[in-house]
Amino acid sequence: MIKKINALKARKNLGQLLEEVFYNGDQFVIERAGKPMAAIVPLRQLEEWQKHRERFFGMIDEVWERNKKVDPDVIEQEVKEAVKAVRKETARRERPGPPRPPG
Repeated sequence: MIKKINALKARKNLGQLLEEVFYNGDQFVIERAGKPMAAIVPLRQLEEWQKHRERFFGMIDEVWERNKKVDPDVIEQEVKEAVKAVRKETARRERPGPPRPPG
């Protein structure tokens, strides 16, 4: 559960916040003048985010490397065609079919 707390209260109750994050898995958004400024999350959650981020950027690097010799116009055209195909398929799935006979 994400809880909001102002900076002054967070500063006064930092020890309690840390315990709630560590033991309960709570998350806090720290606000200053009503503006979200920072978050306190369990360390395991931060580590998981970092792992996902590294994996994501690793995949981007792989795609970049595989396609660095391909003309950008070709890539752009292929992306447009893929988007068009996905949209067409999505529209087909969302279109109601003919009514089924009772029985």
